[in-house]
Amino acid sequence: MSITYIIIIVTVLISFTSFNRPDQFDKLCFWPYEIREKNQWYRFITVGFVHSDFNHLLFNMLTLYFFKDVETIFAMVFGSKLYFPLLYLTGLIMPNISDYFKYKNVFGYRAVGASGAVTAVVFSAILFQPWAMIWFVIPFIVYGILFLVYSAYMSRRESNIGHSAHFWGAVWGLLFPLMFKPEIFNYFIQQLLAKFN
Repeated sequence: MSITYIIIIVTVLISFTSFNRPDQFDKLCFWPYEIREKNQWYRFITVGFVHSDFNHLLFNMLTLYFFKDVETIFAMVFGSKLYFPLLYLTGLIMPNISDYFKYKNVFGYRAVGASGAVTAVVFSAILFQPWAMIWFVIPFIVYGILFLVYSAYMSRRESNIGHSAHFWGAVWGLLFPLMFKPEIFNYFIQQLLAKFN
């Protein structure tokens, strides 16, 4: 079974069991104040396995499913199956660092969702296949841009969804592959321009 499917199954199970259990939700959510006060650094990872509601969960997991080929692409490009789970894991951590410093003294701030990691996967996919289509309807690059526009809009509304993690996840999704193989950027530009040749 692919790592992507394992991530989806585990995330769905944990999220579903947390919907009606505030105690479990509180233990797993990204809570910068508690991280600082109690050294609960595990929250940088567990945040990705709880979601605010079914729609939030569905949106993230469906998006991850759309971009499941990133796992195969990473294995081929980097010659190892370890790079994809490393992208996903660091995609949970890195996008939340800025929110940690922003909210570490705010008791009431909490966030949930796999937004950062999922967006990292989306933007890594865009590097390799900007014009690939989701269900023959929308190109990856267009989906990615719309995803960020939606996140920017939603970040202005009060919620416990870490929408700023979408932006930083996108940045991380671009940087992660380029750190290991900078020449991927030239490939991306070629793929991007090929549509107009």
